[in-house]
Amino acid sequence: MYAVFRQTQYSPDVPVHRTPEFREFQQVHAERPGYQGTVVADVGDGRLLTVTLWQTAEDMQAARQALGPVVGRLLDPLMTAPSILLGTGEVLVSDIADNRDR
Repeated sequence: MYAVFRQTQYSPDVPVHRTPEFREFQQVHAERPGYQGTVVADVGDGRLLTVTLWQTAEDMQAARQALGPVVGRLLDPLMTAPSILLGTGEVLVSDIADNRDR
């Protein structure tokens, strides 16, 4: 499994995760081959930290290429600062429970 770590910044006055644009992005994101899930944390002042998990490095790379225009259309207009890619890499340890069936 592989992970992408990213920081994004939105207006603290608008909960971006509730916008139609964010929901559409998440749907498109989740439909990508190899998608294993995303965790988004609000760390204050509109700043979000995101971890997205992919089955393989190839899935991760293909998604980054394919989703660029989708991010540009849906999320970039909502951001108050450019997105920052913090890093990518192989997941060494994960004990996240699969909650999709609950």
